[in-house]
Amino acid sequence: MQVQKVRVRNFRMLKDSELTFEKSTTVIVGRNNSGKTTLTEVFRRFLMDTNPKFNLEDFSLSCHQNFCKAFLLWKHKRDNKKVREYLPFIDITLTFNYDLDCDELGPVGEFIIDMDSSSSNVIVNLRYELKNGKIDALFENVTYSNDKKLREQEKRDFFRILKDRIPKLFTTNIVAIDPGDEGNRKPMELKEFKSILQTGFINAQRGLDDVTNKERDVLGKVIEKMFDIAQTGNGYLFREDFDTISALEDAVKDIQRKLDTDFNDHLNLLLPSLSLFGYPGLNNTSLQTETILDVKRLLENHTKVRYPGNNGFTLPEAYNGLGSRNLIYILFQFYEFFKSYMTQIPNPNFHLIFIEEPEAHLHPQMQEVFIRKINEIAEEFCKRFSIERKWPVQFIITTHSTHIANEASFDSIRYFLSTRSLDGYLSTRIKDLKNSFSEKTPKETKEFLHKYLTLTKCDLFFADKAILVEGATERLLLPKMIEKLDEGKQPDETLSSRYMSIIEVSGAYAHHFIPLINFLELKTLIITDIDSVKICKTNNKKRKSRNKCVVFEGLYTSNACIKNWFSNDVSIKELLIKTEYEKTKEYVRIAYQVPEVDLVISDATHALNETAVAVTEEETDKSFINEQSSEIQALSVESRFAFTGRSFEDAFMLANRTIFDLNGNKPEEFALDAWNKAQKISKTEFALKYAIEETEWNIPLYIKEGLMWLSICTN
Repeated sequence: MQVQKVRVRNFRMLKDSELTFEKSTTVIVGRNNSGKTTLTEVFRRFLMDTNPKFNLEDFSLSCHQNFCKAFLLWKHKRDNKKVREYLPFIDITLTFNYDLDCDELGPVGEFIIDMDSSSSNVIVNLRYELKNGKIDALFENVTYSNDKKLREQEKRDFFRILKDRIPKLFTTNIVAIDPGDEGNRKPMELKEFKSILQTGFINAQRGLDDVTNKERDVLGKVIEKMFDIAQTGNGYLFREDFDTISALEDAVKDIQRKLDTDFNDHLNLLLPSLSLFGYPGLNNTSLQTETILDVKRLLENHTKVRYPGNNGFTLPEAYNGLGSRNLIYILFQFYEFFKSYMTQIPNPNFHLIFIEEPEAHLHPQMQEVFIRKINEIAEEFCKRFSIERKWPVQFIITTHSTHIANEASFDSIRYFLSTRSLDGYLSTRIKDLKNSFSEKTPKETKEFLHKYLTLTKCDLFFADKAILVEGATERLLLPKMIEKLDEGKQPDETLSSRYMSIIEVSGAYAHHFIPLINFLELKTLIITDIDSVKICKTNNKKRKSRNKCVVFEGLYTSNACIKNWFSNDVSIKELLIKTEYEKTKEYVRIAYQVPEVDLVISDATHALNETAVAVTEEETDKSFINEQSSEIQALSVESRFAFTGRSFEDAFMLANRTIFDLNGNKPEEFALDAWNKAQKISKTEFALKYAIEETEWNIPLYIKEGLMWLSICTN
């Protein structure tokens, strides 16, 4: 049995969102303010509170206008059914799957209302809505001056009134829905629903790091709850718990007998004798003390979890590392939830446990172990107590951890994405990697992403924008390039103000990321190399090889990403005249080397200007200047293309020819000199030198164009 999916409507950013659950663990990822915590909160509100309450602020902003529409319909004496159609509500619809072969369905049997013997689904809707007969009470005494709409001040007054009335006039209604006939519904009670679904919540803020003068005993509080469960539990399941409680109570009774004699006899001596007052009627009245102990109070007030130290000392709970305490706390909570479930008669059919940010204070390796081992928890607890029936628990984990996201099963990840509608309201869309990468994505790409996300830290799930680079040199120099590009801009216009994910991938693999990037709807720049090659004959006359060469000699590219983007037979000349439009697909733009001719012309023009000044001063013939300027502007297409680097390093040199003292009289000679010098450098030393020591240089044009695109585009 399992909870298959949930649909949430009109709760904060979850305007209309549907989420499928995995049978064991579902991992929810996404950027900040994408609605991850909102999902946990709506379950908490409906299922943890005895009488669920929501406020006006809990309704999605986009449905607030419907309150106004419903009010105006009511004012115009429309029938209540029409008014209710516009009145907003908050609801969750859960779809459960049960085992058709199960001999005993338990509490869920009351929710099965369909007559289809082959159906194994149960649908339950919980809706927070206006109580019957309360429309007049909701809208009475609201003033307005326009038949068609409320004015701004009237609208503000209207919502102030609603804010006070909604918690009083709204209620939660629950119905079971026929999976084959949505009109067939059966009203249910909240108590009945809680008998089929148990929930548990481990909050993100667990108080582990709240170190004040008063020692924090978070783990000790969990022990208290375990004691309560053990007292009320099934003896045949947890016999050792009952034995332990009996032993504790016997030990306390022994102490109690000692207190009743020696301790209280001495304590009584502290009390004054009432006879001293000499008041009639008090002579025969005496006071005595009685000290009463019970195990629960000892746990609540005087029992703490301690850690062994040296020389007979024990250390307070707060002295252990936060990571260890966090992990122990989560395990304690699992144990408490397990015992709570097993001691209920009958057991609920389903159990959901929500865990917020389990990575808090855990180092990366511990985070990875946690997500790997969590699926073994249920089986291990059942083994521990020799319980044959399964604990039908499903874990829902919300996380910002790349380690947890990467270690989790690819199919278990649900991506929360906040998007803004045309009317300006933010809402959450939930995307399922399992469904999106099933049929459309090539098997090779899916296998690559599986392996990459497992082996490598990848924070694409949490980024605002992303850049995929060819190698370490680009990765090390990119922050400095972004800094240069951001100079003079307002903070909110800069790339550095965004949460940027920079990932180093080879040109042979970058294209595998494109389906994932488009799935995440993440604006991404791929910076790769043009990798020009020429056709050469081999000793075998029937075969030809493709050898590396400078761009002006190249016919084709060997870069897998570029060929995947355009075509396998795309030529170098075609690549060098591609437009920005052609280099952009959906959320991705590709950037590869382009001619640095603009810088060439700029440098030459600057030199000519200096010559012009000298010529003017000497009052000599200006024909030389005009001749040189014409030659520059008239550079042939082939010559312009020659100012193109094959890789990042020689492109960087061509963009900064004076720094690298490139030699030549023709563009081809400059390019060849840059390519030869690039073969001899240490890439790491090269990157560090120009990232840290010598920072006055030009950004290669292809990267500059790509970064400019990324800086102005919005997700």
